[in-house]
Amino acid sequence: MSSSHPELYIGLMSGTSMDGIDAALVDFSTPQPELICTHSHQWPDTIQRALIAARDIPDDELKTLSYLDSQTAEIFAEACLELLKNTNYQPHDITAIGNHGQTIRHRPDIDKPFSLQIGNAQILAIQTGIDVIADFRTTDIKAGGQGAPLAPAFHQAIFHDDDSDRVIVNIGGISNITVLPKNKNKLVTGFDCGPGNTLMDAWMTQHRQKSYDVDGQFASSGKTNARLLANLLMDNYFQLAPPKSTGFEYFNLEWLNSFDLDEIEHADIQSTLCDLTATSIIRAINQYAPGTDEIFICGGGVHNKELMRRLGSLTKCPVTTTDAIGAHPDWVEAMAFAWLAYQNIHQQTGNLPSVTGADNTVVLGSLTSHNN
Repeated sequence: MSSSHPELYIGLMSGTSMDGIDAALVDFSTPQPELICTHSHQWPDTIQRALIAARDIPDDELKTLSYLDSQTAEIFAEACLELLKNTNYQPHDITAIGNHGQTIRHRPDIDKPFSLQIGNAQILAIQTGIDVIADFRTTDIKAGGQGAPLAPAFHQAIFHDDDSDRVIVNIGGISNITVLPKNKNKLVTGFDCGPGNTLMDAWMTQHRQKSYDVDGQFASSGKTNARLLANLLMDNYFQLAPPKSTGFEYFNLEWLNSFDLDEIEHADIQSTLCDLTATSIIRAINQYAPGTDEIFICGGGVHNKELMRRLGSLTKCPVTTTDAIGAHPDWVEAMAFAWLAYQNIHQQTGNLPSVTGADNTVVLGSLTSHNN
């Protein structure tokens, strides 16, 4: 990555919380990727509600899914074009868009594993006039992997430090960790450690009619129920050894309601869910990266002050955000998919078998030209 001219890519990310679309313009012409510009794009309410509902539609309702595939692509295109309006660049200056898409199903552990992200690549390419790299997870799954998490390869590329054993924690709807040993001869590992914001957000929506717990105020007003927390942490997923990945298909209100919630105050359950996220993250680090020197957090969870406080209280390691190592925590994932697009264009591998469980490293994603 060394050139006198910018090599520009757009990374698009919409997480399981569906709170918006992150678009990041990144220059890869220098050894350290430069974040040029960012844009947060809100989902229209009708599309957001339809996407949330789509999580529960039967697999055979393809008409609804096809409609959402097109509509999602059009909103993604709006996000890219609005991003470029904040720069001096035009679509022809951009090499490619790396589009993660909106996850509707992630089922890596069934007989015929798959992961489905919608956001029609051809529509996106035509409406932006920019080539699109999408469908990043499928190639890894075909190689025997989980298809997730994919960000650890990017974390390794930009966050590795020769003097410190680091863990990068992304707290989106689901939490995942990347273990970055200072010794380059040791494997980078990573996995989904459990729910991030998804259960807390769902509980807030159901009982407070709010999409999330601002600063963790509702959680801080309650008292964690030790019995419930212990029972939640006994779930089989937390006992599984990596590689492993999960999603809202597993950690949702149906899962939560399978436990005995009777006579527990709503605020106490919110506090318990906050501790579930914090405890599952720190337990995963203690078990699989006991020599960790530094923990860096990115993703929407960094804005939950109560969650960040609880994370810090559970470990002797310093806990801070990725701002401290040169990447704004809100934009790390979008930057990762810009990087994965860069890797695809240059036919460089983008997965880490030590993370996803794939049999080998592979080039991720499929190219859709805007000229087709």
